Formats: sequence, structure tokens, C-alpha cells
Amino acid sequence: MSSRTFQNLNDEKKQRITAALLTEFSQHNLPDAEVARIIKQAKISRGAFYKYFTDLADAYLYLFTVVMAKIHAPITDRGDHLTAEDYYQMVAKFVDRVHTSPYYACIRRHFLTNEGVLPERQTAEPRNETEWAVMTLCHATINECLQDPARRGAALTRLKHTLEKILS
Repeated sequence: MSSRTFQNLNDEKKQRITAALLTEFSQHNLPDAEVARIIKQAKISRGAFYKYFTDLADAYLYLFTVVMAKIHAPITDRGDHLTAEDYYQMVAKFVDRVHTSPYYACIRRHFLTNEGVLPERQTAEPRNETEWAVMTLCHATINECLQDPARRGAALTRLKHTLEKILS
């Protein structure tokens, strides 16, 4: 993850670097990403990049954490009071809005390529088996919709029925 030096940057500079990372990892898979493009867009030196991040994988993991926090904010904000319909609607809205979301390309690349090349898998730790099942089903459905948009309807229907069984 990012260094303490990065965490202590002013918000404007941190946002500029995060935006450059989002652009890079939305346009290029992790193995093809380049520090040169990131530092040019972020207007920082190569030395500063390596002061903030160990390497490109470290920068990617930082960005992925930021993106996941933004995407999961509605779930986090509502806590334990979510129904099967709530989860279904959040996944359906994400999949429907995904093409206009600034995170679409980054998330799609994550599922299709980057997840498999990361040195370690990054997942949130569920509080119980039910939360694990819901999280796994929602992520698998989003993955399926991103990889095969033609099967979106069937995937969402299956998700809705399964969530109703688990959470009833």
C-alpha cells in the first residue's frame, strides 16, 4: 500500500496521483502499465512515485482499495440493514451504470486480467458465513456481467433468487 509520505500529501496532489493511477490502470493491464505515463499525468518525478509506492503492483493495490471503497460506500453506509432486494438493486445499478462509471474499465481489467497477476489476493474479510455468501455471489455476478454482457439478465435473475433464499 501507499507509504506514509503519500498519505501525508495534500488532498489536491493525492487526488491528482490517484486520477493518474485510475487512468493508467483503466487503459492498461498491470503487466503493461508504465510508471512513465503515471508520473507524466500526475506531474510528479519518478523518484516521488517510488517514494509513495514500492512498485506498480503496490500503486495498483492502493488504487483498487480506493475504488472498492467508493463502489462499496452504499453498503458500508447502510451496515447490517440490507435486504436481498437492496443487494440486488445495488448490483443491477452498478452493472447498468458501469459503462458511464469512471471505474468501469478499471474493474473490468481487474476481473479479466489483474486479479490473476497480483502477488496476493485482496478481499474484504466477511463478518460471517451469510455475508461471505452474499459478497461472493454479488462479485461473481458483476464479474459475469462484465465478461459476458449478453448474459446480464440471466445472471441478475439468478442473483436475485439466490439472495432471497439466503437472506429470507
